[in-house]
Amino acid sequence: MISTGAYFAILAVIGAERVVELIISNRNARPAIAAGATESGRGHYAAMAAFHTLFIASAAIEAIIYRHRFPAILEWVALSGAVLAQMLRYWAVATLGARWNTRIITDVNARPVTAGPYRFIRHPNYLAVIIEMACVPLIHGCWITAIVFSAGNAVMLAIRIRAEEAALGDSYMRGMRALPRFIPMPHRARESHRG
Repeated sequence: MISTGAYFAILAVIGAERVVELIISNRNARPAIAAGATESGRGHYAAMAAFHTLFIASAAIEAIIYRHRFPAILEWVALSGAVLAQMLRYWAVATLGARWNTRIITDVNARPVTAGPYRFIRHPNYLAVIIEMACVPLIHGCWITAIVFSAGNAVMLAIRIRAEEAALGDSYMRGMRALPRFIPMPHRARESHRG
């Protein structure tokens, strides 16, 4: 079983990661906007940031208040899922490079990125978030947080993805339409990148 202290260390790393992401996001946003890119989705961005902060707090509070009995093997499976989510997230971040952002900052004249995980799905970073919301709480058996925040994340992503895909415009949808949003289907990826 993963100790409470070890779990808090994991949550602290995830919290620090969020801060680093905001720094990278701001660093990438300034030159993009100066070059003519525009920002969309400001109305939901603050709610999304608060939601992610509450997620970490909820997992910590549940770990303190409730001592759920949870099979150790499932905790290790959840930890493995959380690590895989981080790997997918940073694959997406590295692939997008200076175009990556936590905000919706787009240049409609830019061609869609079709390398890395974007060969297989439209939203690998959001898939990483889905996996993380389910797995991180379950590392310490915090199933209430896993259920509540996974459901909330589904609502948040429905709003976010609609806004993001609208902002990316027609060229994005023409280039990426054949790809699924979350579930990789390699044969469809090959078809979408022919010619």
